[in-house]
Amino acid sequence: MKNIKRAALIYMQAAVRFRRRIRCRGQTLVEYALILAVVSIVAVGILINLGQQVNMVYSAIDSQIARAPSAANSYH
Repeated sequence: MKNIKRAALIYMQAAVRFRRRIRCRGQTLVEYALILAVVSIVAVGILINLGQQVNMVYSAIDSQIARAPSAANSYH
């Protein structure tokens, strides 16, 4: 009878440890998902801002090239 009680106790302890691991894994997964969402939002905001600035730089370069004399653009 003692062996059965001991085996049942060991089984229950193992089950509790397993459930804790599952809960911790689920909690960790949610935390990683939240971190990923925040990083994604920040990255999109930075890219939108940076994209506008890069577009302005390329527009300035394009207008400078368009105003340059045509002889300067040909390398004969």
